[in-house]
Amino acid sequence: MSKIDLVTRELMLDSIKHYAKTKIPFDFIRDHDAKNLFPAELVRDMYKHDVLGVNLLLIPEEYGGLGGNTTDIYRICEALARVDLGIATSIFATFLGSDPLAVGGTPEQKKHWFTRMAKENMLVAYGATEADAGSDLVSLRTRAEHVVENGKITGYKITGSKMWISNGGAADLYTVLAVAPGGPSWFLMEKGAPGFTQDHHEDKHGIRLSNTAGLSFDEAYVPAANLIGGVEGQGLLQAQAVFGYTRLMVAAFGLGAGEEAIETAIDYANHRVQAGGPLSEKQGYMHKLITPHYVKFEAARAFLDETAKKLDVNNHGQATEGSIAKYYATEAGNKAAEDAIQALGGFGYTKEFPVEKIKRDVKITCIYEGTNEIMEMTIYRGRWQEHLKTRGEYYKTIAAEMEAAHAKTPDLGADALALGLRALAHILEECRLQRLTRHQYLTFKLGELIANAEVAAAFCRILAQGKIVEGSKFDMDTLKAMCRTAAKEAAFDTAARGAKLVLGAGAGDATQLAAATNIVAIEAKMTGLTEDMDKISAKLREIFRK
Repeated sequence: MSKIDLVTRELMLDSIKHYAKTKIPFDFIRDHDAKNLFPAELVRDMYKHDVLGVNLLLIPEEYGGLGGNTTDIYRICEALARVDLGIATSIFATFLGSDPLAVGGTPEQKKHWFTRMAKENMLVAYGATEADAGSDLVSLRTRAEHVVENGKITGYKITGSKMWISNGGAADLYTVLAVAPGGPSWFLMEKGAPGFTQDHHEDKHGIRLSNTAGLSFDEAYVPAANLIGGVEGQGLLQAQAVFGYTRLMVAAFGLGAGEEAIETAIDYANHRVQAGGPLSEKQGYMHKLITPHYVKFEAARAFLDETAKKLDVNNHGQATEGSIAKYYATEAGNKAAEDAIQALGGFGYTKEFPVEKIKRDVKITCIYEGTNEIMEMTIYRGRWQEHLKTRGEYYKTIAAEMEAAHAKTPDLGADALALGLRALAHILEECRLQRLTRHQYLTFKLGELIANAEVAAAFCRILAQGKIVEGSKFDMDTLKAMCRTAAKEAAFDTAARGAKLVLGAGAGDATQLAAATNIVAIEAKMTGLTEDMDKISAKLREIFRK
């Protein structure tokens, strides 16, 4: 259950919208973007308890915070991304920077630092990435050496550097990952520590309203009490424990930014008259540039919400699910922003409309907190292990769930998806038998197919329960049309592209593979796709004309 009730959460979301409308107009965003300026005072204002207090979400109630859980925070991240992804990144950096403390801190450390964060409205930064250790944290070079007095370790001297650190030049507090004699460990370092300096603010392609800077440590001193957890060597475990959570938040960024771009395009299309009518009434325009994106957004929303609920029960784990969420939602948001530019034509290519900026901004969601290639590999590895452990039954079990969902609610497309999941199980088994996973590219693409299938399955599961995910704009009838579209396309994609991967690697027989993946039966399920897309397009026109 959420620690913040639904009414309170909706009030917070409304407050963010109102604040953005009154304090962050597009002219302000465009000016700061052009000048590569981080609006530090604005972000600090958003931290004030009597303004928005967004930083309080991550701080436990006993230390003066709101104690928000995963569902609360992903909803806020989505809303912030719709305002400006640079500002959202700056706020998320504080969430991220506090994670090592939340996961590994001692009770005394949590009380001291979280209380200060709440009272002082601290900006926090997460100092992990290095030039030769981006997603590969095992390759860290930053070192923490013991400072010993009278035979007792009293502190550490940290030497090394970090790069691409959000809030790097602006934070008040830094969590820094360094290799101590006992192994990789997290340390808390305050701004102004001797030997600690911040580099220049990077001139970036996008998210230019966030501060990004390198960090340099020249025997920078921290007391022993600032070793998170008080035990060396726990740093990688502490970092890995929250990957599911942090990647879910980046997924929410992709979702929010993509929605903002497409809704800008829909508004334009409703008013742009061409060949006797609004662009929004042109089937080709909608089916190519607008409607498919909202199908993906609602599927992504279902998967985010399902994963968030699991993390609300246990704040750790869900690394594969977090990777699926990040991969799917950020790819969807990035493609949506690109198509929004196309949808606006020449206007989309100018700075008069926000879509070109959203496109520059949202690309980072495919890169930070683990590139989407890392996500593909993580997804593949996680589900490959499940395939092996269950002797090929993992996706057959989910297929059975979809068949049960179809029996209960036969208008979701779950029957088509069940066929696709059984095809996926066969494709994975062919890869095992033929030892095809030696081809790295193939494993990337398997990760993509797995993500598509699992997101569609989550969509089916939630609607089969008669639920509408919080934050959706659509009625059940429209959501079912979206679910059918997502399920059918995932099924066809899995069978057709999965077979392509196997055959392309020089294995299998095309005729036998077609029969084993049941591609003909899957093709037969594609009936009605265009009708559903027309239905969704009509609902989009209706909603966004209001």
